Amino acid sequence: MTPKQWARRMAFPLRAPSVPTTVQVKVGAPRTGVDFDTAWARTPAARVVRRILHELVLEPAVAVIADPTRRGLDRLEHLDGDQPLIFVANHHSHVDTPLLLRRLPRPWRTKIFVGAAADYFFPNRITATASALALNAIPIERTKVNRRSALHAASLIDGGWSMLIYPEGGRSPDGWGQEFKGGAAYLAIRCGVPIVPVYLTGTDQIMAKGKRFPTPGRCTMTFGPPLHPQPGEDARRMAQRIELAVAALADEATSDWWQARQRAHAGTTPSLSGPDAVAWRRAWAKSAAQRKTSGQTRRRWPEL
Repeated sequence: MTPKQWARRMAFPLRAPSVPTTVQVKVGAPRTGVDFDTAWARTPAARVVRRILHELVLEPAVAVIADPTRRGLDRLEHLDGDQPLIFVANHHSHVDTPLLLRRLPRPWRTKIFVGAAADYFFPNRITATASALALNAIPIERTKVNRRSALHAASLIDGGWSMLIYPEGGRSPDGWGQEFKGGAAYLAIRCGVPIVPVYLTGTDQIMAKGKRFPTPGRCTMTFGPPLHPQPGEDARRMAQRIELAVAALADEATSDWWQARQRAHAGTTPSLSGPDAVAWRRAWAKSAAQRKTSGQTRRRWPEL
């Protein structure tokens, strides 16, 4: 045995032994992204810390930046507060999640987790830990179907947790909606729980995609009637029904309940994706829609 081989052998307890070149070494599973473990974030200690963060930090921030006007809460009054729900909302801004976590109806607000993009909120251990602790977020693969993400979310729903998810998969780049993916619909069918559609308006003016700091403003949070999976309905069809429900809430927020219901009954509800036109026409149409929305006047920072 040569001195070099002897040194390697003696170092074995302190480092991994050498492996023959014909043997394939199994690489350990990554600890970030979709594989980040968030079970610790739902332990009693973590829940207490999160409650303190929400009450002392998140609640004052929400009150100052955009205390939303809530509409449609009466549509949820008949639901059992112990039954988990899947809240499905449009997504325009990073302030969407804090607003919803603090303004969802109380029976479900205290036990809810967020389906967050694994590549954005869980890229490294520091960001992933902060996302899991502050938002009770779990990583969701948004570029492809991931069985592990779906099973993780389903197990939490089966355990009595409600879920907040954005079916668009990311924030809108121009204020208009994007096509809904089928993840929320699959979970509703798989777990047999209702979906509550939610439409947020005004948050794109407070903190649009690409903006680093929020501007105080007004926004409205409209809750729709719960959607229940229908017999024989697949995830693709239910996802379309969810998108139509959120579009009807958007129509209601920019017009009124009666006109929105008439258009929904006639099948003429305006699409969330906006007009199929060049960028400047889409921007003009979006600004016109925002001017029609009640309560969209700018707020100023409070006088100190």
